[in-house]
Amino acid sequence: MATGRATAIVMAREGADVLVADIRADRAEETRGLIEDEGGSAAVFVGDLTRSADCEAMVAAALEAFGTVDVLVNNIAAAMPGNVVDTSLEDFDRVLDVSLRTVFLACKHVVPTMADKKSGAIVNIGSIAAFRGGNYVGYAAAKGALHALTVDMAYSHGRQGIRVNAIAPGHLTTPMLLANEGQTPQTDLRQRMANAAGLLGTEGNGWDVGWAAAFLASDQARWITGATLPVDSGILGVTPLMMASHLRSIPPLEP
Repeated sequence: MATGRATAIVMAREGADVLVADIRADRAEETRGLIEDEGGSAAVFVGDLTRSADCEAMVAAALEAFGTVDVLVNNIAAAMPGNVVDTSLEDFDRVLDVSLRTVFLACKHVVPTMADKKSGAIVNIGSIAAFRGGNYVGYAAAKGALHALTVDMAYSHGRQGIRVNAIAPGHLTTPMLLANEGQTPQTDLRQRMANAAGLLGTEGNGWDVGWAAAFLASDQARWITGATLPVDSGILGVTPLMMASHLRSIPPLEP
């Protein structure tokens, strides 16, 4: 399950009215259907959130549907493999537009509504790619900037009653991985190695991010802001050498 869809469903389970925003109506409607099948409340907004006008319209749609905005979860991203030499300028700009510009624009139009009522929570979905190399130069740059943006927004808007936090997911099994690399023996091996590299030795998925986002958005996290919560099976706390015995236990691909 994708992190955005899982987060929307978890938020609805916790009692939130959810506006599902997506550039594709079919995906948004499918998520709304899943929420409503469980008895939750959801509406759909379709737009290109790299555009300021669409982000402004998204906030207006939430206000029309539900009367206010209490929580914003920024979960839009794009990733393309490559380093600074072989990544085209067009691809680099596109990744930053989708992964970072959308966050800036959504916050720009949501913060005034939250500030008016002196209350709100923003959760930005970052990545361990901001802290560890992986040959995704645009994605890493965008996520690094997103974590910095989180801290700066927490500083700027804390006295307006707005908390801003981030989540740094680890090597999850999500549709984004398969969309980039396909379902192949190589991706299966990658996931088994990713699971073994974490301290828990288990697979992570979109639900793990969803529940973390729900906590950071909740009143139980009322004194947490400017923080980045790793949801990564502890992988940021170790080096590959420390996990070598676990990684060696993974059978290699057959030639």
